Amino acid sequence: MNFFVKIILLVALLYATLGNGATVKRKDASWRKGYDYIIVGGGTAGVALSTRLSQGLPDSKILLIEAGPAAFDELGINVPGKKGSTLGTQYDWNFTTIPQPALKNRVLAQNRGKVLGGSSALNLLTYDRASASEYDGWGEVGNPGWDFDTFEDMMDRAENFTSADTEWYDDDNDGINTDGPVRGTINRFIPAHQNGWVPTLNSLGIETNKEYMSGNPLGVMYSSSSIDPTHYNRSYSANAYLPLAGPRLTVMTDTTVLKVNLKQDHHGYYATGVTLANGTVINATQEVILSAGSFQSPGLLELSGIGNKTVLAAAGIEQLIELPGVGENLQDHIRIQTSYQVKENYTSFDILRYNTTYATEQLQLWFEGKYSIYDYTGSAYSFMTWKQAIGNDSTLRALAQAAVGSSKHPADTKKLEWLSDPTIPQLEVIMSDGYTGVKGYPAIGTALYGKGFFSLLAAVMHPLSRGTVHINSSDPLGKPIIDPNYLSNGYDLQAAIAAIKKCRQIATTPPLSDVWDSEYEPGLENVNTDAEWKDFVLNTTLTIYHPVGTCAMLPRMDGGVVDPKLKVYGTRNLRVVDASIIPVLISAHMQTAVYGIAEMAADIIIGNLNS
Repeated sequence: MNFFVKIILLVALLYATLGNGATVKRKDASWRKGYDYIIVGGGTAGVALSTRLSQGLPDSKILLIEAGPAAFDELGINVPGKKGSTLGTQYDWNFTTIPQPALKNRVLAQNRGKVLGGSSALNLLTYDRASASEYDGWGEVGNPGWDFDTFEDMMDRAENFTSADTEWYDDDNDGINTDGPVRGTINRFIPAHQNGWVPTLNSLGIETNKEYMSGNPLGVMYSSSSIDPTHYNRSYSANAYLPLAGPRLTVMTDTTVLKVNLKQDHHGYYATGVTLANGTVINATQEVILSAGSFQSPGLLELSGIGNKTVLAAAGIEQLIELPGVGENLQDHIRIQTSYQVKENYTSFDILRYNTTYATEQLQLWFEGKYSIYDYTGSAYSFMTWKQAIGNDSTLRALAQAAVGSSKHPADTKKLEWLSDPTIPQLEVIMSDGYTGVKGYPAIGTALYGKGFFSLLAAVMHPLSRGTVHINSSDPLGKPIIDPNYLSNGYDLQAAIAAIKKCRQIATTPPLSDVWDSEYEPGLENVNTDAEWKDFVLNTTLTIYHPVGTCAMLPRMDGGVVDPKLKVYGTRNLRVVDASIIPVLISAHMQTAVYGIAEMAADIIIGNLNS
């Protein structure tokens, strides 16, 4: 890899070489002279933004700081079929929620990438987009310049869509681009028992959609994944963007930032640089940009003296800027799943759990660039409105109205409006090969060990629960206190119940019903009544890992943290550029939106300097 970037590791005084030319230095005095721009967080947004700034501002010195390592050769990241294997490892921050009262006080994992590339290196590779109306909604809540037409161009810049004019995507070029850095590919590996996916949904009134990237995601489809088809490896921010970077970009890995340094003059507060966890101060002459994600960007603001006075005082931090929206407005998709034992004539992805010989053979095929089960990602998707999913949605809409009540918060009012919009999905159902759930794959020695399964994952697109994430008052430098407030209202609970019932309806409809022998979780004989469905939901609802909104791009009076130029209110050169700025959760997986935010930010910053 000829990255033309320096990778600096601040752990010991030694030198190494990365790829064919990039220099790896454990310590380097160059930072003592400072940089023009410092980006904190080398994840999905941070890598993309730093690369674009290095291209558009070639005379500027740019520093990207990432807390985790570079892991370009990690198979758990690169092999599509190993998706999920890096969760809970050294590449994960391993955050958890506080006990969730509405989920029987369960504590849920909140996995986030701690590696160069961030969560784009750990996610399950889904590469899709929401409806046009939702991106327009970001502008409508007080952000002029943010609309679908503009933002689509930004997402296009990131994209190299490789599956146009194929069996599952039309040749219409609207909504796709073919010369961006991140590849989007419809998987070539579709398990035989998934062949009934599209006709089953068609029989339930859901039409096939072969143009789902163009602002209309409703329908059933085989969706794209972030896979580079050249060798069928994961395409993510680190291996897609960094090879394009200019020579004045420095990447510092394994380095934790403690806070942003702020000074005040007669114009207000401005960022002068950052302080690292070891006390090192690195100066920035132009801007500091936080791209640490929805759980850590707000924490860095709080550690820097920006946020709610009560939160800061409890942690012993002097408040510099009163900004009560910091760490508020946390929104996330909830998911719930059923699973089914496939008939013996089908090979499930679960074979990799118990047949080591087969797994070794298939991995070797992947290494050789040949067709392999390790190519697989979840490609069978559907998005639908509640009317499409359940028919009469009046009860859900009434519950939503009651949940919102008199709230005037833009996220609440916009989601309530979207419930009545026939172009906006409210439910996603994914057919994922292999077992996924809470019950667990059958243990060794049990009758079902060595059997194959598939799972149906349902995600509620616009839950009305909003939570918080703040620094821990007793340990401000430790893990954040994450409270998503899951299922905290009647709408979210009934939406989850409707979602999981939809999974069973799909599974029991031909031709999909012809490929399985038994429902493993929850079990046809175990859950049927309303009370049983409710209990199953409370015991098994999880996150699908899409936290947004904690540094919301909203008017300050509405709890906003950044303005439409992504500047933190009360500062003149501190920005946030990541999923935390998303004001209202959208009906899509997050990576295409986060790449779009990074591209938008680069445009804003480069345009600002050039003007």
